Amino acid sequence: MSINHDSGDNGPSRREFLKGATTAGVATAASAALMATGNYAFAQGSDTIKVGLIGCGGRGTGAAADAMQADPGAKLVAMGDVYKRQLDNSLRTLLQQEDIKAKIDVAPEKQFVGLDAYKHVLDTDVDVVLLTTPPGFRPLHVKAAVAANKHIFAEKPLGTDVAGVRSALEAVRAGQSKGKCFVSGFCYRYATTHKQFYKRLHEGAIGPVRAIHATYVTGPVKPMPPASARPAGMSDTEWQIRNWYNFVWLCGDGLIEQACHSIDKILWAMKDVPPVRAVGTGGRMFPNNEGNIYDHIDVFYEWPDGTRATMAQRQMPNLPHNDNTDYVIGTKGVGTVHFAAAEMTGDTMWRTDPPPKSMYHLEHDALFAAIRAGKQINDVERMARSTIAGLMGRMAAYTGAQITWDQIMKSKEDLFPASLDWNGALPIAEMAIPGKTPVV
Repeated sequence: MSINHDSGDNGPSRREFLKGATTAGVATAASAALMATGNYAFAQGSDTIKVGLIGCGGRGTGAAADAMQADPGAKLVAMGDVYKRQLDNSLRTLLQQEDIKAKIDVAPEKQFVGLDAYKHVLDTDVDVVLLTTPPGFRPLHVKAAVAANKHIFAEKPLGTDVAGVRSALEAVRAGQSKGKCFVSGFCYRYATTHKQFYKRLHEGAIGPVRAIHATYVTGPVKPMPPASARPAGMSDTEWQIRNWYNFVWLCGDGLIEQACHSIDKILWAMKDVPPVRAVGTGGRMFPNNEGNIYDHIDVFYEWPDGTRATMAQRQMPNLPHNDNTDYVIGTKGVGTVHFAAAEMTGDTMWRTDPPPKSMYHLEHDALFAAIRAGKQINDVERMARSTIAGLMGRMAAYTGAQITWDQIMKSKEDLFPASLDWNGALPIAEMAIPGKTPVV
């Protein structure tokens, strides 16, 4: 995996990384040219783009609704989840939306349940697959979707460990010649307000960037219930998947599952050049029963020219202040990036107009428009880069070590269970302890 940079004294150079990215871009352009001939335009000439949903939770249900609104010919025809109840709830929710209910046509024989549900969805004749399960499964599902020759929308992040991200990245790269689209759930990249901001930033509106402070300071997503709440006879595997947000192999910790958006924006501000090194702190203030994620992590990133970025992330209950903002400090001013707006102060005084459309809609609009036009979108390079930058920060916080980009790129960290049985035993890894947890 060649997402590298020039650290000055370690590993492959940034020049090699950019060369790799350029090579990928050439491959994408070549694929687009082939698609323009009609040879790879899966949905061109057809009125219907068939969609399959893998992962029917809240995010998956929202993604399916967005996909249905993105194209007049989109139709949801297959769904898969580990829980029938979750699939049923998702289907019912979608059918209750007046503007899309006519586009929901999921026959009983195309409703799949179980750990292998993703395989059955991919075995149908869907053109597009939405991958929205807990991110621990993302690499497995991405690889299978590429092999099945589908257009892919993959929710962020790309994985929860370096081995998984590497395998997904390599699979998408290898499949580029098929001309399929791969759109990432790093949705800010599609927001009109944020695109305006970062374009002006890169044009020098507030001067060269010297520091970034990003925050994702919020409450817990899904608190871990006590062991006493576990139903009798429920397997370790099911218990962990049911409470997926509390286990590192499934969610990646809050820094990876939630704050990865902020890390992606940090890299966007830095023109997608990765940091050379990171140190981090973190831990657990509130009890988490059997879970093994931290409830706060702060990461300090550094670039070769001395530019620094801090990433402050926490998920603690009932605290009086939350914040999800990025502060970009340049030599001529300051940029402030909010959820749906951005502004600049200093030599330049500027603020974005209200967004005309949700970024969640826009990412699907872009995907379906590209499919219709016979063009190729491929977000996998930057999705992998931003995910790995997050994993770099998590490793720094978990181990207490300084982690370089070269180290994280060579990491052998692999958290996904070697054998996953729905009814089987699955020991819970201990929570990381800085100074004791090793760099892998």
